[in-house]
Order: sequence, then C-alpha cells, then structure tokens
Amino acid sequence: MNRRQVIAAAPAALLVAGAGASAFGQPGDPFKPAVIVNPAKPLDLGGWDADNSVYKLPALPYDKAALEPHIDAQTMDIHRAKHHNSYVDGANKAAAELRNIREGGGDVSLVKHWSRELSFHLSGHVNHCLFWQLMAPAGKGGGGTPSGDLAKAVDRDFGSFEKFLAQFKAAAQQVEGGGWAWLGVDRLSKRLIVVQQEKQQDMLPTAVSPILGIDVWEHAYYLKYQNKRPDYVSAFVNVINWKNVGTLFDGAVR
Repeated sequence: MNRRQVIAAAPAALLVAGAGASAFGQPGDPFKPAVIVNPAKPLDLGGWDADNSVYKLPALPYDKAALEPHIDAQTMDIHRAKHHNSYVDGANKAAAELRNIREGGGDVSLVKHWSRELSFHLSGHVNHCLFWQLMAPAGKGGGGTPSGDLAKAVDRDFGSFEKFLAQFKAAAQQVEGGGWAWLGVDRLSKRLIVVQQEKQQDMLPTAVSPILGIDVWEHAYYLKYQNKRPDYVSAFVNVINWKNVGTLFDGAVR
C-alpha cells in the first residue's frame, strides 16, 4: 500500500491530527519513522532460559546498591528477589498448566483462569526485565537527557524534553493503585507516546512498544519514600539509562 492509499484508508481523526497541530506535537507526516543512524545492538533482557524453555530471573546489570541514593539497595534486593521472582514463578506455572490442558491432562474450563494468570505474571516479568535495563548509576550512564534520533523524536512529539518529562512524571504519579508509566513508540503513527499501565498488563495499547518505564507499585519505593510517590518519581529521573532507551527506540521505529 502506497502513501496515497494509506491516507485514503485512514480514519478521519488521523487525517485531522496530521493536517495541522498534531496531538503528538509538531505537525508532519505521521507515517514517516525517524531516521536511524548506526542502530545499536538489541538489548539482552536475560529473562528466558532457552536450554530449559522456561522464564528465568535475570541478574541485575549493576550492583544492588549502585542506584543509591535515589533507589536504595534493600528495595532493589526485595524488589528483584521477591517480587520479580514471583512473576517468573507465576508465568512458568501458568504456561505449564496451559500446556497440560492442551495435552489432555488438565481441566479445559480453567483456560480462562490460567490465561489471565499468564497475562499478569508474564507482563510483570517482562516489565521488570526492562526496568532493570532502563536504569544505571547516576553519572555512570544514568540521568541526563536523550540524544540522537530519540532526542529529535522527543522534541517533535512533545515539544521539548521538559514537556515530555512533566507529562511522564505526572502520568507516573497519577497511576491508580499499582502499575507503571511508560514512554513508548506507537507503531501505527511511529510517534512517541506516554501511557499508563494498571497492575502489570492493563491499559497498555497493543500498538505501543515500551521503551522507558517506571514501576509505581508501592514495593518499588515504599521502604525509602513511604507514601511520597512524587519524590520517588523525581528521583527515578536521575537513574534513567537513556542509552538503552535509545536502543529500544531504534528497534521500535525500524
């Protein structure tokens, strides 16, 4: 399908957004991806054991105390070893139960239950695999601002880095209950978008590829910040690994 055919088939709302002041920032061709120069090697999230065909808990890419004082070592230890690990166990359990049902050894009426369990736990596992990789010690890969094509896309789609950051922080602070805030690439428009995710799997649009996320379940910050989620969100900005965010961005817009 060429560009003229795509435009002819597009919903009216998309055509209106592309014609003037776009909801994604600066007006322009919403179907044109950012130009990628020397794309980086894809991130290895380390959450899959190919030899045994099971999900596994990945090692942290830094010491558990490396994100101090912004995220404390005790929280990192409990968060990974207890909470993340429970999602790994839950995903493997649900996958095994569904396999057993397929092979005739389980109750087919429980497909709905185990499918929901798989969605929750596998999403939790993948979310956390990303989360660890998207942070780095402040001043040693963490903090600062994006660069290259990602920086250009942030300016294009949000107006400026400061405007993006204000929206991202507000989205994280306003998640109801436990969940996440994500910066992602909308694969339909090839634009950046900030969205919320409730629990581990709800509300993330299916067309969005996450490239930066913050966990705002209380287990991610309560030991240090108690009920002061905004303080935790502000501290998180100091440990964002923009290099890895850029790598995910490059992969998502190809």
